[in-house]
Amino acid sequence: MMEENKKVIMTGVGFLILIVLAIGIYFLFIHEKPKEATPVHEVAEETIPLEETLKDKEREALEYIQIELNKSDGLIRDLAKKLSSHPELSRWLMTKDLIRKFTAAVDNIANGQSPRPHIGFFTLKGEFTVIEKNGLNYIDPESYERYNLVGDVFVSLDSEGCARLYRQLNPVIQEAYRDLGYPDGDFNKTLTKAVIELLKVPVNEDDILLEKKVVSYMMTDSELENLSQAQKHLLRMGPENVQKIQLKLREIALALEISIPASR
Repeated sequence: MMEENKKVIMTGVGFLILIVLAIGIYFLFIHEKPKEATPVHEVAEETIPLEETLKDKEREALEYIQIELNKSDGLIRDLAKKLSSHPELSRWLMTKDLIRKFTAAVDNIANGQSPRPHIGFFTLKGEFTVIEKNGLNYIDPESYERYNLVGDVFVSLDSEGCARLYRQLNPVIQEAYRDLGYPDGDFNKTLTKAVIELLKVPVNEDDILLEKKVVSYMMTDSELENLSQAQKHLLRMGPENVQKIQLKLREIALALEISIPASR
């Protein structure tokens, strides 16, 4: 029985890590100071109808995992290491309050905000750079490569298992969500909003033109510049990372029976 519980928790933790990784991906670009500035080509973003609720469906024989929220890190950390053979995962798991940070970060993304305060364990190698073309500055495509590691770890986890065990960890996740100030809130709906928020990010394969501000830069394409903070972080990871992260998010959403817009 103990072995079964370990397997259950292990897979459930995978879902936590999946979402935390997805979130971390977005915060990584905040306040980065490119060496040069740049504006953006116009990229039209479709307006698509979104369903923001997780399907309510009776699930038989669902065993919830009983974990004390404030003492859950050790077990989660040990078991989550088995979710992926990627060596970087273990280092990221050394943060504290994994469930609380996961819940808070997802809440931020659902509201279009940066989850940076909760994802301090992500680091990037190298610097964000821009290149000049015909007197104009653009994001250097090589800057996107700094995010490849994060994307690789994220997509290495098992979607079906993580979704299944997310349900089994749901009570402790709901507890953490209530502690954020939502005594009557449903975290499942918040998770749905967060996933959809990220799936709305366009896969922009054009050069991104930037414009110099006082201490930072802005994209000159209003459609891109008007994206939420969370969406901009994903966009700036580059089209390849956006595509593979969104594909993984769709796999998880499908396993969770979340209604999402069709692929574009």
